[in-house]
Amino acid sequence: MAGILVGELMRQAPQVEVGTIIGIVFTVIILGIVGLVVYRRISEARGYKRPSFGRSRVTPEGEPLESPGSFGGPGGVIPRRITRIIIPAIIGFIVLVVVVTSSIKLVEAGYRGVLLEFGAVDTNVSLREGLHFVTPFKDNVIQMEVRTQKTIENAASASKDLQDVSTQVALNYHINPDAAQILYQQLGFGYSERVISPAIQESVKQVTARFNAEELITRRETVKTEIEEQIKARLAVYNVVSEAVSITEFKFSDQFTRAVESKVEAEQRALQATNDLRRIEIEAQQAEAEAIGQQKANIARAEGLRQANILEAEGEAQAIQIIDQRLRDSPSYLEWLKAQKWDGRLPLVVGEGGTPFISIPTEDRQEQ
Repeated sequence: MAGILVGELMRQAPQVEVGTIIGIVFTVIILGIVGLVVYRRISEARGYKRPSFGRSRVTPEGEPLESPGSFGGPGGVIPRRITRIIIPAIIGFIVLVVVVTSSIKLVEAGYRGVLLEFGAVDTNVSLREGLHFVTPFKDNVIQMEVRTQKTIENAASASKDLQDVSTQVALNYHINPDAAQILYQQLGFGYSERVISPAIQESVKQVTARFNAEELITRRETVKTEIEEQIKARLAVYNVVSEAVSITEFKFSDQFTRAVESKVEAEQRALQATNDLRRIEIEAQQAEAEAIGQQKANIARAEGLRQANILEAEGEAQAIQIIDQRLRDSPSYLEWLKAQKWDGRLPLVVGEGGTPFISIPTEDRQEQ
């Protein structure tokens, strides 16, 4: 309770006017002076002799001597006529100062002034920052802060699937400057506890009841937007402007948290298995494609070898036919072939006629 009172006093501390403080001080001074004058008049009426301010002196017989500086002596007594002029002048000056200071009100930066006439709020005016003149002793000015303020609320609610949800919401807001006097008249300085906190609590409960617990996470931006719209509509009625709403935390029960974790782990394992299957299929396809490619390469290589052999055989056959035809047409062609094949060295064994080659009976072959 003491903490709440201290907080309320600290909140209202900037509202104390400088003129009000000065007026109180001068009022106390005036009351002190008036009390002193009344006391002196009463003392004089009773015949009481005021003591001197200096050290009192006495004669050898014990008779007191008047001091030149005492009130009773001729040199220390202020004439009554002068006293009657000075005291009213001082009182009048003090009263004038109090009236002037009470008529000047200062509204600080970031605040709006609420004008009170004998305690009643003037709902037609909102005093801006700066110096203002008001009717002394009749009018007073209360300052309302219109700068951006922040409040954080923890709201407990239930989701559509009856899961317990704890939501922490941060709200930035400010008072409508042109309607500060109306808010003060309706709610006073405790508008945050009276209006803002209930609006946040109720808005969070209404919105979270429309979504499943899982949707509160996956559709967080949508949830935030709906909560912000609800809060803005509720506070606008009381001339409080909502600037920004932030959901700083969504907290669920431990059981739901474990269930979500298990589901996520199962989904991750299923995704891993799917990825492994796809990887195996791709590797099989690659192996198949590689085998087909190797097979085609082997076939192409064998076909090329076959074609090469055929061409080589055909070439050799054609060469034999050509040589045979040449031998038929010109028997000396064989001698020319011998000369082409000879490496220039004589053999150890020579045949008939001194030639190292065997003679071929060409005549017999022609007859055949």
